[in-house]
Amino acid sequence: MSGQGEFEYIRSRLVPLSAGLPGAANLTDDGAVLSPPDGCEWAITADTLIEGRHFPVDEDPALAARKALRVNLSDLAAMGADPYAYLACVVWPETGREARMAGFADGLALDQNAYGVHLAGGDTTASDGPWMISITAFGTLPKGQSVRRSAAQPGDVVLVTGTIGDAGLGLKMHQGKYAPNSQDKAYLKRRFTLPDPRCDLAPLVRSQAHAAIDISDGLLSDARHIAQASGVTLTLDLDDMPRSQAAERWLADQADRVAALLELASSGDDYELLLTLPEEQVSTFITSAQATGVPVSRLGKVESSGASEGALVVQAGDCTLSPSSFGFTHF
Repeated sequence: MSGQGEFEYIRSRLVPLSAGLPGAANLTDDGAVLSPPDGCEWAITADTLIEGRHFPVDEDPALAARKALRVNLSDLAAMGADPYAYLACVVWPETGREARMAGFADGLALDQNAYGVHLAGGDTTASDGPWMISITAFGTLPKGQSVRRSAAQPGDVVLVTGTIGDAGLGLKMHQGKYAPNSQDKAYLKRRFTLPDPRCDLAPLVRSQAHAAIDISDGLLSDARHIAQASGVTLTLDLDDMPRSQAAERWLADQADRVAALLELASSGDDYELLLTLPEEQVSTFITSAQATGVPVSRLGKVESSGASEGALVVQAGDCTLSPSSFGFTHF
């Protein structure tokens, strides 16, 4: 790897990531030429991750690459789309560049095999820093079956996959603000550094959900996005918020349980799915999701809103809360 230039890196490490995607033309053209399968359309999403802001400065480059890809696959899953291909644009810092380049390609190769996607192209450049990774992901879904934030309906049940708040605790741990036991430390670190996009649920999402969103900025923030986009009132009961054993142990040590629940619900980076479904679909959805190994929990309900912009109501301990923060914002 020593002394490897940009074009040699593309030829030796990135071109193999495009194998199996004919439209990528081995990354030898100015762009890829792609067509969705017959009867399908594209779902397209993009996210940029910056070292020191979205992942630690000392992060394993392979883990950083995998997180950058996975957060985009999570967006596709929320729309009911199956992963297909992606573009990768990378700004390498001069310091430590070659080590990052090697690990980056290794991480992408590992997750390509896991999720069935291929590199279709992108761009690489260098600067004084920081390291930045921008992924644009393409997913396929049958025409007219995309799931959006704006279709929640009064009478729907609110469901959530997995557990909430683990990534936030992992960040607290990384910042030296929390010191769990060794078992919880390993678990929370993984939840913070390597999310699990719920790609296996994409067919289920598009066939049964009215509305969906992936939880990136925080449960409260993203629930409010659905409420506002759909013009409905979402009511969430944080006592029903699914929590891991690690999160339960942290919660048991907090003096103010309600404040701690709000912290878990607004910490972000969970990359679980928040969905609204009609009552008659709930049992089937939960059973089918659990068959893939993904737990699903009831979390609230959807009602008509007195205001056209929609609203989020947050409850815990039989009280209605007034959160001071709903989640992460970039500025």
